[in-house]
Amino acid sequence: MGFSFILLAGGDSNRFKSKIPKQYHKIAGKTLISISIDKIREFTEITKIVLVFNKKHKKYLDKINLKDVISIKGGNTRKQSTINALNYLKKHKNKDKVLIHDAARPNFSLNLIKKIIKASKKNKTVVPVLKLQDSLKQKGKTNQILSLIRNNYFSTQTPQCFDLNEIFLLHTKKKKKYIDDDFSLIDKTNRFKFINGEKQNFKITDKQDLDLLIKYNKSNYSSGIGFDVHRLIKGKKLYLAGINVPSKFGTLGHSDGDPVLHAIIDAILGACRMGDIGEKFSNKNKKFKNIRSDKLLKKIIREIKEKNYLVNNIDVNIIAEQPKLKKYKKKIIQNIANLCEISSNNVNVKAKTTEKLGVIGKEKAVAAEVIVSVIEYD
Repeated sequence: MGFSFILLAGGDSNRFKSKIPKQYHKIAGKTLISISIDKIREFTEITKIVLVFNKKHKKYLDKINLKDVISIKGGNTRKQSTINALNYLKKHKNKDKVLIHDAARPNFSLNLIKKIIKASKKNKTVVPVLKLQDSLKQKGKTNQILSLIRNNYFSTQTPQCFDLNEIFLLHTKKKKKYIDDDFSLIDKTNRFKFINGEKQNFKITDKQDLDLLIKYNKSNYSSGIGFDVHRLIKGKKLYLAGINVPSKFGTLGHSDGDPVLHAIIDAILGACRMGDIGEKFSNKNKKFKNIRSDKLLKKIIREIKEKNYLVNNIDVNIIAEQPKLKKYKKKIIQNIANLCEISSNNVNVKAKTTEKLGVIGKEKAVAAEVIVSVIEYD
């Protein structure tokens, strides 16, 4: 049994009241769309990801790196957007199960997806639900207020999992009224299962919801510090943050001797409580001899993502008497952002000297110190 994943991001975000559509707002340098997609990539059972977007938002979509994601134009309604995605999956003979999710719910846990996939092995339809906790009222005729028994009601969440053929037929042929979500098309003749939803998997409708999501994730912030120094010698290249900076001296090291990336790696490992660079990439291991440090950093980024960490912010001091780095700073910042898969707005680089004091001041060494903050997602 295989799975496809539909991410619905075609809404107008009218209630959000922002020039930037809510699905393209960022947390820790990542859009709400990217946060959901990155989580789904962790599941090998899900082999196809389809993003349904609003054609009015194309300029925002083009700024996101969506490798191996199918982008489909949405319709005027949520129902039509879902049909567009289902049509694509049917035409391309995709897997027999499909998860349908709202991009406005990026805070689901990996454990929720695991439970949905497990439950779908014995059930055609799986839907996460929450019991209501607040008192429930209904406005009747002539302004009459009715008090309802909340135990008789519950709310549904996404992702919702369906048999692909069944939900396609229900969307395209059945005349039953569609109300808010795809489960509204399912009736008692269909085999379905409710599982416990998650309170943190709330839908972002307005800016207050986004603020709540940011506050929720701030409780999972942690930080780490990194430092590295390398001797400068003639006949070697100088790599700073993966950029080959022209210089009469280069760094001596087991790898390429990039003090910036080494300090970033150590800071990230510290923030995630995952040891240090020497434990991960020993200088006694021949396979790391002369290796480019960007490969090492990419490996660390993959590892922290597997543990549900995202890099949030990076602050770098590069300490060197020579060369002067002013004209390279933008390139250095962008390369760090690319390697750590975050926005360049979340990276700061400062070039420092030691006023000709010590080995750095005598142009015999270059150093870097880094502070990194990360977010841990449940």
